[in-house]
Amino acid sequence: MSAQPVDIQIFGRSLRVNCPPEQIEALQAAAEELDQRLHNLKERTRVTNTEQLVFIVALNICHELAQEKMKTRDYAYNMEQKIKMLQQTIEKALLEQGKIT
Repeated sequence: MSAQPVDIQIFGRSLRVNCPPEQIEALQAAAEELDQRLHNLKERTRVTNTEQLVFIVALNICHELAQEKMKTRDYAYNMEQKIKMLQQTIEKALLEQGKIT
């Protein structure tokens, strides 16, 4: 898989990063999202230190990611439990059906 250099703008700074061609749109969308978050945080907090803003946004993103991972784990666990219950119900019904016939 080859990568090509892509220029992106984040918080007034140009960055050149290597990216597989099929991921360029996703990279640009991520850069726009990060840029927007930085600008929004700067407006809300009046913090002007770019490094501090970047750390706060990074922490917020990590927190959101952790929450999404937990939701995904919970969802997978709940689906597992429902599948097990469904399997037990089917097995019970098959056993009962076998006893009847």
